[in-house]
Amino acid sequence: MTTDPTATGRRGCRRGRGRVLARVLAPLLAALALIVLPGPGPGDGTADAASVCRGRPTKTYAFPTGEVRVYRTRHYVCAVTVAERPGVRRPMTVSLQPRGGRPAVKSGRFDRQAGPVTVHALNRCVRVYGAVAGRSTATGWILC
Repeated sequence: MTTDPTATGRRGCRRGRGRVLARVLAPLLAALALIVLPGPGPGDGTADAASVCRGRPTKTYAFPTGEVRVYRTRHYVCAVTVAERPGVRRPMTVSLQPRGGRPAVKSGRFDRQAGPVTVHALNRCVRVYGAVAGRSTATGWILC
């Protein structure tokens, strides 16, 4: 009884490839579903209830025309400059610099917020700058 070794090898390879594809595609499809499908929204429906940054709110630095909100996860720090009175397009800037690195800056004319900007800051201090319509705030090295 002679069998063709390539035929059984191909069949086994296909079954193995299918299992590998299933292992890889299942988490990707689940992640895609989380991104595409709507989930439960914020309870009161305000724009302030949902954040554009991941992580927990760490610091808020207020200044006359707005505030800079800083969020932190274990590996990353994120910042957003939010105008006190949204609606009119005006110059806004947010900058976030990890110690020993270059600043991540987002600036332009925005109506509500500038950002988010995110930097990798595992075991690093960061410096934050935010401005709305010529008024600004800046910090020294924080989150050390």
